[in-house]
Amino acid sequence: MDSTRVTEHPTSHERPQPGASPADPRGALLRTPEALPMPATEPLQLPPSAALPAQARTGDAPSEPGTTACAMSSQGASSGPGTSATSDTSAPGGPEHSQPAATEPDPHRPRPAPESIPAQPGAEQSSGASDGQERRLGQGLPPGSPMPMRRDGDRLRFVGAATRRIARGIDLDEIVMGLCRATVPTFSDAILVYLREPLPVGDERPVGPLVLRLRRTDRIPAERDTENGFMPAVQQEPADLSAVTAELCEVRPGGALAEVLRGVRPVFADAPAARAALPELIGEDSPFTVPTGQRAILAPLRGRRRVIGAALFLRRPERMAFEQDDLLVAAQLATHSALGIDKAVLYGREAYIADELQRTMLPETLPRPTGVRLAHRYLPAAETARVGGDWYDAIPLPGSRVALVVGDVMGHSMTSAAIMGQLRTTAQTLAGLDLPPQEVLHHLDEQAQRLGTDRMATCLYAVYDPVSHRITIANAGHPPPVLLHLGGRAEVLRVPPGAPIGVGGVDFEAVELDAPAGATLLLYTDGLVESRLRDVWTGIEQLREKLAATAQLTGPDHPPPLEALCDEVLDMLGPGDRDDDIALLAARFDGIAPSDVAYWFLEPEEMAPGRARRLARHALSRWGLEDLTDSVELLISEVVTNAVRYASRPVTLRLLRTDVLRCEVTDDVPQLPRLRQARATDEGGRGLYLVNKLARRWGATRLSTGKVVWFELNRA
Repeated sequence: MDSTRVTEHPTSHERPQPGASPADPRGALLRTPEALPMPATEPLQLPPSAALPAQARTGDAPSEPGTTACAMSSQGASSGPGTSATSDTSAPGGPEHSQPAATEPDPHRPRPAPESIPAQPGAEQSSGASDGQERRLGQGLPPGSPMPMRRDGDRLRFVGAATRRIARGIDLDEIVMGLCRATVPTFSDAILVYLREPLPVGDERPVGPLVLRLRRTDRIPAERDTENGFMPAVQQEPADLSAVTAELCEVRPGGALAEVLRGVRPVFADAPAARAALPELIGEDSPFTVPTGQRAILAPLRGRRRVIGAALFLRRPERMAFEQDDLLVAAQLATHSALGIDKAVLYGREAYIADELQRTMLPETLPRPTGVRLAHRYLPAAETARVGGDWYDAIPLPGSRVALVVGDVMGHSMTSAAIMGQLRTTAQTLAGLDLPPQEVLHHLDEQAQRLGTDRMATCLYAVYDPVSHRITIANAGHPPPVLLHLGGRAEVLRVPPGAPIGVGGVDFEAVELDAPAGATLLLYTDGLVESRLRDVWTGIEQLREKLAATAQLTGPDHPPPLEALCDEVLDMLGPGDRDDDIALLAARFDGIAPSDVAYWFLEPEEMAPGRARRLARHALSRWGLEDLTDSVELLISEVVTNAVRYASRPVTLRLLRTDVLRCEVTDDVPQLPRLRQARATDEGGRGLYLVNKLARRWGATRLSTGKVVWFELNRA
């Protein structure tokens, strides 16, 4: 009798539902590579050993070993669940595969298999199964050991889950950790990840030799004897594999490791190229032992342009060795990880550029002007969006005054930060011209219009005079400042709101208010008081109440410390209150007492320098600063002489006693004096040279009505 060869390929590892026959032919795929002529009257009898064992649930009766899984006929066949079909002789020469007869839907159709298939405690194996087959089916493994992947579907599900976990990472460490956690223990028992040092960014061409650094290791934490592990039995197995492997590896050009990395594809450690490359990777003198018998895979990590590292997957000797298809799994893991690392490096570079841009646009430190103390804070909108358009600044002005500026450009992107930087630079330049606050905002509005039609920002510009204890404020669509008085009362200052910068065609109005000593002025951006959970005026009222409550903690006669006050203000932010970046500037007004100020007018005549020396001598004597008399008289004589030589109106002389002694001489000539080296034959030109040598600091600033030259001396 002629025979037909029959091969059964299981298409599913599902467990049969209750009531389903173990020999249901829907659980197997019928395949006949070739058909031989055979009598149509004789049915095909399969030996019992050819049937696949059915997988049963825990508690179900195991299937009989001799149950036939399926039957085949050379022509049409009709079969039902659990029965074998006989051949039909009515149509000789029919097709190779006959279609089963239509039957009623089976209510016990097996459901889709779960992603992970545990070992079946009740399943029986055929008497002829080898030890390798037992391991492949999960039999005979130690309790708690990871189940090997038994078919291509398991590998596909694992690769899909692993790549999703790797793709969730946004920075370098998250991606490398995702690779390690996804592969251990499902795919391997341990993993070592090496990355290039330093990692190239984008299209950068690396210079210097190729150096790999061990970035991360992971392994199954197990307390077992080390004679079957990764380490020699002479020492205890450490928890971190990096302790026994070389941290840095310089890849020799033309060496075995370079050849493996150039090949890109993963290779077994037993391959000749990998066997020569592994000592170079993990260190020649390392006690680390790589398992043999296809239990280690070396996979290069190739990014978009070049190889950026390598991954070493390891399995213990008691676990089933890697198969040929596992090389494809390792290749997929290496490819996804390398591309993710490439993107993470690019993202890190962009974040660094954004962070540097924001940091350089904001002042690193604030000045220490006379009569006022300052504190500041800046918070980005989020860790992933560290760039914004908020800024703050404090600019010293002539006459011991100081300009306080806070602004907010729409958006929190790199474009917003660039616009903010240009507006901040413009504000500093305009402040140096000693323009009134409303004029500064007017010029900022014109500058914003020149930058673009959609470049809009809000800004508040205030000038504080410590001598007169007054502050002048102009606003361009910014939230109003809050003034905290010494007694603990907090009030929102009534400042004309104005239109935002960039609108164009609007006038800005300035108001002058009292700034008593001991009071604190708080300037802020809308990110502090406005969010999705509250409107801006509700936030301003909460800010006012927070300041008043904080002031009560220190008593009516002692204002709260500035740094602690800023921290308390930021503590009012809730979990849903961080929709925008926040800039905060706090100014404590100390002022200068009238008894510490001496002020005179001098006519522009030849006797003015002598009179200035006498007035300064009397003021120093009254303040108990006689030790500075000689230096002050010499410097005042030089500065006043230069002023009265060209002035047409009275010259102003003012002395201020604070932590230093400050002298200011004002005239109506706009030209600023410049320090120059006088020649031996010159009769003049040495006055500013003396001022530069004797004074602690000095400078000259142009005013709207002339200029002011000032110098400072340390008090003895």
